Amino acid sequence: MTTMTLATLAQSGELGTTGVRAWLIDNIIPLVLLAVALLLLWLGGGKGDNAGVMRRLAGVVVALAIIGLAVSGLGVDVGEWIAGLFTG
Repeated sequence: MTTMTLATLAQSGELGTTGVRAWLIDNIIPLVLLAVALLLLWLGGGKGDNAGVMRRLAGVVVALAIIGLAVSGLGVDVGEWIAGLFTG
């Protein structure tokens, strides 16, 4: 009976992942950013290794850009633009 209920919900469009996606964006991503910021301050700030902190921060910025593209759905547009650079 449960399989039929899930199949009916899936066909009617009532079953989806939008709630899970919104929860992840609203809760998990800010917590991960806070943890990364605290880790960077703890690792590099105490030793005075500012160059090391900036190198790690550059990697974090690149990762955030990739997450932003994935969440916003603009990855396809960026891929088409890059392909257009090579194909003319």
